[in-house]
Amino acid sequence: MNQSPEIDRLIPVEGVVETVIYHNEQNGYSVIDLAIDEGEFITLTGIMPLISEGETLKAMGRWEVHPTYGRQFKVEYYEKHLPASESAILKYLSSRAVKGIGPVTAGRIVDRFGADSFDVIENHPEWLADLPGISLKKATEISEEFRAQFGMRTVMAFCGEYMGATSAVRVYKAFGSAAIDIIKQNPYILCERIRGIGFDRADRIARSLGLAQNHPERIRAGVIHTMKYNAVSNGHVYLPRDKMLAVAAELLEVSAAEAAEACDALVADGQLWQVHMGGRECVYLKNYYEAETTIASKLDLLQKVCPPMDAGNIARFIERMEAEYGLRYAPMQKRAITCALQNGVMILTGGPGTGKTTIIRALIRVFGSLGLDIALAAPTGRAAKRMSEATRYEAKTIHRLLEIDFSSEDDPHFRRNENNLLDEDVFIIDETSMIDTEIMAALLKAIKPGARLLLIGDSDQLPSVGPGNVLRDLIRSDVFATIELKEVFRQASESLIITNAHSINAGEYPELESKNSDFFFVPRQSDEQIAQTVASLCAVRLPRTYGKEILSGIQVITPSRKGAAGTVALNALLQKTLNPPGKDKRERRFGPVILREGDKIMQIRNNYDIEWQKGGVKGNGIFNGDIGVIRAINLSAEEVTVDFDGRIAAYDFTQLEELEHAYAVTVHKSQGSEYPTVILPIYPFTPRLLTRNLLYTAVTRAQNMVILVGRADVVAGMVDNNRQTKRYTGLCHILRQNL
Repeated sequence: MNQSPEIDRLIPVEGVVETVIYHNEQNGYSVIDLAIDEGEFITLTGIMPLISEGETLKAMGRWEVHPTYGRQFKVEYYEKHLPASESAILKYLSSRAVKGIGPVTAGRIVDRFGADSFDVIENHPEWLADLPGISLKKATEISEEFRAQFGMRTVMAFCGEYMGATSAVRVYKAFGSAAIDIIKQNPYILCERIRGIGFDRADRIARSLGLAQNHPERIRAGVIHTMKYNAVSNGHVYLPRDKMLAVAAELLEVSAAEAAEACDALVADGQLWQVHMGGRECVYLKNYYEAETTIASKLDLLQKVCPPMDAGNIARFIERMEAEYGLRYAPMQKRAITCALQNGVMILTGGPGTGKTTIIRALIRVFGSLGLDIALAAPTGRAAKRMSEATRYEAKTIHRLLEIDFSSEDDPHFRRNENNLLDEDVFIIDETSMIDTEIMAALLKAIKPGARLLLIGDSDQLPSVGPGNVLRDLIRSDVFATIELKEVFRQASESLIITNAHSINAGEYPELESKNSDFFFVPRQSDEQIAQTVASLCAVRLPRTYGKEILSGIQVITPSRKGAAGTVALNALLQKTLNPPGKDKRERRFGPVILREGDKIMQIRNNYDIEWQKGGVKGNGIFNGDIGVIRAINLSAEEVTVDFDGRIAAYDFTQLEELEHAYAVTVHKSQGSEYPTVILPIYPFTPRLLTRNLLYTAVTRAQNMVILVGRADVVAGMVDNNRQTKRYTGLCHILRQNL
């Protein structure tokens, strides 16, 4: 049975499984009736995979009162045993717990072999062939099925000492009945192969099994862990070898020589890749080295193979469009259109109001008139939707464009790749600053030689959440044609949001005193005053001035999760203010958080398996950063229904860790999205976050109105702090070296 520091506060129960009322094969969630005494039953709920009627169950948990079904026992930990008495064995086998045995066959087996029935099934299957209706082949199949189940039970019991039931099921699915031997031989295979099990847990298991601190497998796993969590999770694509070894040696409490030996072994095995770059040795996880080299080589191919258009023809195209649509393109816009038509790869960058969308529309017209198929795409659903609305041309997420395959839970992949190329002739990709190294490599693999690629983005925004700094590296390499738009057009210049954004980006202080514009500053001193003002703006002041319809378009964006004006505290305050408890609202507590019907929530990790429906169309996948509203909480089915802009998805209670409140989100999470109204708390925090490009990114999320709440000196400090987060990436070096 699992051990826990909370175990002394749990209540034990024991009995025989009378009825399995409900069982979810995917995650093991079950509802059962447990007979604890003759004629006395209790209802148990929780993650209990492989539960069958007739089994003896010992469980620990807590009593809860369900609003519909009354008093139930919520199981936290449990162990089970095969039934021992003839009546319990008969009930167990009659429940079809063993494939091939139904109630009639179960009766015959128990009548003949009594309490020895399980021993006969496992060790003497040929004896079963003496019974009516059981051939020798069927007897063998029954025995194999029983032994497989017994193996799974053994694995579940072993794993139950170290992990939850959901992870234990994954372990059995990955390794089968040999799981225990595999884990004992190398516990660190768990953090390599099993989703949800990290190095720390695998390390605890290894120590409990007596593996030495300097065991080679431990050090190898620790080096990989360092690469994943000190490199990838911080946006790095590689780490300098000396830095990586120092971190790994400290983490593992081993010598630098031992860490270096493990690194060399991983390089020899092909799990790590080591290259000399910038005067030092650099270590990559293999997949990231392959991704960067793929990006470089495929961009080179696209540039070389795509035939350029004649400059005279391009000029005539532009003149024709200006006459047909009554437009007058600025010189830099004409240059951008010309550049896109003359190159296989072109980068278009610029801040808000500089005319990027106008250029996209022009290129759609030009390429369309040439009979070329065009694909528009962006990294997120919100960005793709905004692109569609601005261009009146369908835009997809990159995941949808590449037709992500959900058949594998642990290793989702794209159907469109180098072996199944996309059909389109032109690819226009927006919000490229958000695209990380692996997604860019996947996109480029699927683009056919001869196609044109236009990458659009704002290089002054924050880099991608995932590892890499692709757009900035491409621009810095100076290998591909790049147009930077700087002129702010007259209509856009009337917006203080846009003029202040450009001021911030140029290192100049924004205008904070204006009262008749779309950019407002509300001075407050303490974090608590800032938080209360934000709540008042959302709940009272803005709806009173602009009408209640403004509520759905307000997004609070804050620099950090921490502090009284960070996302954690603000989400609790805004939920209380905007969506308080009510008799008509069901809710579910998950850890310290209460999820309530009507709550605004965000998906915080990619989940490729969640099914959704929209207008009769079914699909899969809800991704990191998607924002929705909880429409229903079904306590009996333990299910939460969420509406993501019309995509209706159902989460069971075991998946609630993937959701968090989104009344307030961090600036990083807001990337790629625009909101009608943005409220930005400005409060003292670490200089690492209070930077110029973070403030610039936050301000440019607003379409109609931005309100800064806080301290003017912090605003000035952010403008002055042009600190760029260091990311170790090799793409610029590879491009310059090879191209």
